[in-house]
Amino acid sequence: MYLDVLIFAAHPDDAELTMAGTIARLSCSNYKVGIVDLTRGELGTRGTEETREREAFQAAIILKLSIRENLLIPDGNIQRNKENLMKVVMAIRRFRPKIIFAPYFNDRHPDHIDASKLVKEAMFVSGLTKVKTFDKEVAQEAFRPNKLFYYMQTYSFEPSFIIDVSDYFDIKMKAVRAFETQFYNPKSKEPETFISQPEFLSFIEARAKVYGFQIGKKFGEPFYCEEKIELDLSNLLK
Repeated sequence: MYLDVLIFAAHPDDAELTMAGTIARLSCSNYKVGIVDLTRGELGTRGTEETREREAFQAAIILKLSIRENLLIPDGNIQRNKENLMKVVMAIRRFRPKIIFAPYFNDRHPDHIDASKLVKEAMFVSGLTKVKTFDKEVAQEAFRPNKLFYYMQTYSFEPSFIIDVSDYFDIKMKAVRAFETQFYNPKSKEPETFISQPEFLSFIEARAKVYGFQIGKKFGEPFYCEEKIELDLSNLLK
């Protein structure tokens, strides 16, 4: 299946926390959207590989994803080696998305930084005809998406653009809460983490309000692009 948009995330729940409103807006507009998680998040303090897999599947249903896959790269060890690079290249060539999203390249979590660099390199390599990859013993054609956009995790940046997700914010938070082992639950006996504090989801909502306010909307999600983006004035003049 070819996709319109493909999101790469270091861990299950990263895409939901950062851009699930945008994902919901796209999927509800009949665009084909997929998420490829690089790891299973097996080093996470709370939950297990199995519970996170179930939670990711539930979030995928909520967001109406066309696909969700996991590359099974070891959590905490997203190395920029040939094996991992080829895994990402093969995913890009398999789904041939017009746009890809990746974590911003500066963040508190080293996995997010490593994932960002790995995806950027894979996007370039995927377009090289002399780099050969095979999917089920069938040669894949070289392919390079049109754009790479970065989503915001813990550290902020000056956005290149902000997407209005006001009508989809409830879907976003429903998808986030699908990862019930990871976030605040007064009944949980597991250790508290950076994201399991009750204030964390309030922070996610507050940040969406801040960026929404900047574009005159209720909720917004910020993105960054290293390249210049053309603005179609006709859309503003409708």
